[in-house]
Amino acid sequence: MVQAKPKLKTFDDYLAHCKDTEARYELTNGELIEIPHGSDENVIIARAMDLALSDLVGFRRVRSHQLAIEMPGQPKNRFPDITVLLPEHLEQLKTSGQSAIRLDMHPPMLVVEVVSPGPENHRRDYIEKRNQYEWRGIPEYWIVDPENQRVTVLFLTADGYEASVFMDNTVVVSKTFPDWTLTAADMLST
Repeated sequence: MVQAKPKLKTFDDYLAHCKDTEARYELTNGELIEIPHGSDENVIIARAMDLALSDLVGFRRVRSHQLAIEMPGQPKNRFPDITVLLPEHLEQLKTSGQSAIRLDMHPPMLVVEVVSPGPENHRRDYIEKRNQYEWRGIPEYWIVDPENQRVTVLFLTADGYEASVFMDNTVVVSKTFPDWTLTAADMLST
């Protein structure tokens, strides 16, 4: 017997439904869309980013692959590969008991996506997520692209995201993390 997926009306319905599952889903037009697991290369790159960012802000403020960010529009949430939280988020997450940044909370200070191979993933990370992260007011968004061997840093301005692209042995410049010392090649090595 095939069990129908539930139709969810709100982000609260989504959180209640997903709290006891290991799978990660995005809520799109009331439907649960399972997020596929990344390649081994992408997981290793994300883990390296997690460690490097944890050295800068502390491990409690860095989340990898497990924190939902509520979004305006559709899909209603995203699961960035890496999310760097503001200090205030720690208490808010503890109080709420949810692993989610809600619309009524300040946006995280940084999200990082490691692009999986394929045109659909490229479009999602470079266009769809870029638009949603910009609309959500996330100050900085990094796109780490192993296939094209580049790191794109998007910094939020009054006019939207401003992009800088880094390749090879060029140190990646971040306004949020001025002490960042890794090059694009460092960030892309596995």
